[in-house]
Amino acid sequence: MSWQTILAVGSGGFIGAILRVYMNGLISHRLPHDLPFGTIGVNLIGSFVMGILIALFMYTTFFSLHTKSFLTTGILGGFTTFSAFAIESFLLLEGGHILLALANISLSVFGTIFMAGSGFYFVKYFLK
Repeated sequence: MSWQTILAVGSGGFIGAILRVYMNGLISHRLPHDLPFGTIGVNLIGSFVMGILIALFMYTTFFSLHTKSFLTTGILGGFTTFSAFAIESFLLLEGGHILLALANISLSVFGTIFMAGSGFYFVKYFLK
């Protein structure tokens, strides 16, 4: 792996992590609840953007390898929060909030897959 790729991923991760903290706080503030809507929202948004980017990468030639790494592994890798999802789900289960835990797991897993596909088909529709 080149130093340019490492730099692209690292700087993207820095930006993504800052965006995650900001968006998580914004969503959590607007939707206060025992269900971690901040994490769910970040993962849904990140999945949608990932779908958009992958479709753009597949159907256009605008992006260099380093830009792709910066945007996907870097920014979106820093932005999405699988480890936060895992511990929040565990803590909901541990606290006896079975229905909230199942809602969190369902929204996060199925919602992110749906949003990734939605982003992908959104771009595919407009580029084909």
